[in-house]
Amino acid sequence: MRFDDHRVVITAAGRDFGRTLAIRFADLGAEVFLSARSLAAAERVRDEIRDRGHQRVHAHACDLTAPASIRDFASGVARHTDRVDILINNGARYHHGPDLQSASDDDVVDTIASGATGTVLTVKNFLPLLLNSDKPDVVTMVSACGTAGHHRSDAHDAFYAAKSAQAGFTEILSKRLRPRGVRVISLYPPDFDNPDPLSEEWESTPRGAKDALTAQSLVDCILFAVTQPRDCFIKSFHFEQV
Repeated sequence: MRFDDHRVVITAAGRDFGRTLAIRFADLGAEVFLSARSLAAAERVRDEIRDRGHQRVHAHACDLTAPASIRDFASGVARHTDRVDILINNGARYHHGPDLQSASDDDVVDTIASGATGTVLTVKNFLPLLLNSDKPDVVTMVSACGTAGHHRSDAHDAFYAAKSAQAGFTEILSKRLRPRGVRVISLYPPDFDNPDPLSEEWESTPRGAKDALTAQSLVDCILFAVTQPRDCFIKSFHFEQV
């Protein structure tokens, strides 16, 4: 499985699962455009990837709570390429705390803006580049918190609200973009283990039926979905919670 002819955009790739995605797609040959809230964080991951021998990787700053920053990110990518084949909406601020009163008003605004508004504006600004591709896919890391009736997370109510907004957005987007050939794929994982993809733990993390979901399996789901023939629209992945 190679992605040498793919150009992949990943939001919030400065750490955690976004970093994992950037490293794995680069290892598979893709040209990667990664963003983080701070340019320094994006550049650190870019340099990690370049140290592995992959030079087609670009770092950008993007604050998903700031519309101008999202526009600048899309414009910056457009200066390098005339198309994007895969857009991965990985970015969304997590806020912990099952007590509604535990978050400040600013925390609530930031959490909902990054996950909800940020996702909508990212797709909106990258859509022209996606439509220039003959294999466009939009992948969104939602969360089990975006599933109706889910209550097993200790995430703050604002995070639930942001993820529910993402779920509603991707649901309608899938139907409205299908006639234009764009697949919209959403993942709804519970909490999952995310070992460093550059460590030995990446290969040794248990992946049995009684183990927690792993980043490795989430990456495998994404790779499976985007490599299917274009008549195969896998709308979502839902996962059992241990």
